[in-house]
Amino acid sequence: MSRPVLPPLVAWLGYGGLLPFAAAALGTLLDPTHRVLWQQALLGYGAVILSFVGALHWAFAMREDEAAAGPLYLWSVVPALAGWAALLLPLLLTHGAVLGAVLLIGAFGAHYGQDRRLARRLTLPPWYLPLRLHLSIGASLGLAAIPFSAG
Repeated sequence: MSRPVLPPLVAWLGYGGLLPFAAAALGTLLDPTHRVLWQQALLGYGAVILSFVGALHWAFAMREDEAAAGPLYLWSVVPALAGWAALLLPLLLTHGAVLGAVLLIGAFGAHYGQDRRLARRLTLPPWYLPLRLHLSIGASLGLAAIPFSAG
């Protein structure tokens, strides 16, 4: 079975989007003086990217009839709400950055599950799910620097 061909621009933009996760994760792990700043950068970027992938489902919903579109529209706002909550947790709780990272990691996993369900219903490019899996894993690994550095 051949691997799906990922368009070069999509590859550059998608995998390039992991660079801020990698940079902020390294900062979190290697720069204890500015750890809080790096953690905020990770959580903020994670929330933004999670909102972006949620918006993909809004776009897919616009292609569907009203009955089929409803659940897609509803789901599409969940990632943004999870991202927002993840940003609030450090302001509310002592270990809120760790909880925020765990929330974002879980939300990336849940969203990938929704992508898999969506792919059973809609015709998506064959590279879409493998790319989403790789990017979700990359984002989650970056975010994992927060709980790893909390000790």
